[in-house]
Amino acid sequence: MIQVKRPLLKDLNLNLGKRTRLHRILYEHGVGNGMALILPIDHGLEHGPRDFFANPESVDPAYQLKLAKEGGFSAIVLHIGLAEKYMKEFSGEIPLILKLNGKTSIPPDTCAFSPQTASVEDAVRLGADAVGYTLFVGSPAQDKDFIQFAKIREDSQRFGMPLIVWAYPRGEAIEAKGGRDSLYAVDYAARVANELGADMVKMNIPKYDKERSQKYPKPYDTLQLNAKEALEKVIGSAGKTMALISGGEEMGDDELLEKVRNSLEAGATGLVFGRNLWQRPFKNALEITERIKILMAEFADKEKL
Repeated sequence: MIQVKRPLLKDLNLNLGKRTRLHRILYEHGVGNGMALILPIDHGLEHGPRDFFANPESVDPAYQLKLAKEGGFSAIVLHIGLAEKYMKEFSGEIPLILKLNGKTSIPPDTCAFSPQTASVEDAVRLGADAVGYTLFVGSPAQDKDFIQFAKIREDSQRFGMPLIVWAYPRGEAIEAKGGRDSLYAVDYAARVANELGADMVKMNIPKYDKERSQKYPKPYDTLQLNAKEALEKVIGSAGKTMALISGGEEMGDDELLEKVRNSLEAGATGLVFGRNLWQRPFKNALEITERIKILMAEFADKEKL
């Protein structure tokens, strides 16, 4: 495997607006060492209220905002309704990443598409430091997805707003080639985000499924990579697009911290951990957040802008 070098902000060809806003996220908030610990709360739209059952207090977005502030996160991810209704008392204290598209989990993912729900202008008006966009790579609807994304990318460039892509393989063709969590699918999605102009890409850690491995396209069907090597592969495919690793569902502390270490050692710029943190009681969420940040501090970028 080729050694993956984590992209540094100073080395990226970004305009002044993007550079300034990313500096706030990477160096002025959170761990502050060029890495990002981001708390997403887009689940109410994407999954419905079921994700809040594990911790009933978390149904109120003020819970996550308080956690982001007291836990010292780099940023919080919100859809426009929550940003407009709940950010007021936290404005200027927590960088906002405004999610610009979304869908419910009610229709099947066979033809997944996430329609636009807000604009880059909304993000500017709300004082956001970045915008987020979910791109369903491989879906039969990816043609209109690419067109919708292109307009948002153009606006992001014009307004100097960093663009973070949630690169998610979806659709019948992806399932026929081994599934959305396969190395083939995640690797392809990482490359697509880099090709289409993302500044950061959020992705899952690839999983090997022995039963479905024969469906993997060549040469993925013959690759023998462990979990860390597979992660290095997809981060390498992201190139100069900073890689953010998704947290997924809640897991035990040891497993979570192992995931953090593996991600950072593989070259990730940061983590997007939601349910892993805010599905816990508040005190426990703060405690595990602190342990994550201590671990992230070991991977500090020595060079500044």
